[in-house]
Amino acid sequence: MFRITTLAVACALVCSLSQRSSAQATTPTQKVDPALAAEAKITFDSARAIALHKVPHGTIASEELERENGHLIYSFDVKVPGKLGIQEVNVNAITGAVLGVHHENAAAERKEARADSAAARKDSSHRASP
Repeated sequence: MFRITTLAVACALVCSLSQRSSAQATTPTQKVDPALAAEAKITFDSARAIALHKVPHGTIASEELERENGHLIYSFDVKVPGKLGIQEVNVNAITGAVLGVHHENAAAERKEARADSAAARKDSSHRASP
């Protein structure tokens, strides 16, 4: 009986938070590799709801599914009204567990974007080589 109650509460939380996230005024940018998406056990919508639960009053600026430090994760950049920078929330794409929440200022965001861009160029050049 306890398991059913816990499951019902968890489903209600995810549903209510999903409705909140879908009501956002802006559409976040989303990066999805189909091969990684096939491995994920939870959906972007569920992971988004979990991330927004960790950062009250936030809105998703960007989101992606990636492999980081050996974990398949959903990474969300969440903007909070009245705060500079973003809160980055990482959610395990297999279990739904929150792996981390940390603040990034504008300089850290730019540095991460440059590193992601360099990694993407490196990855595409490896695929282009015979």
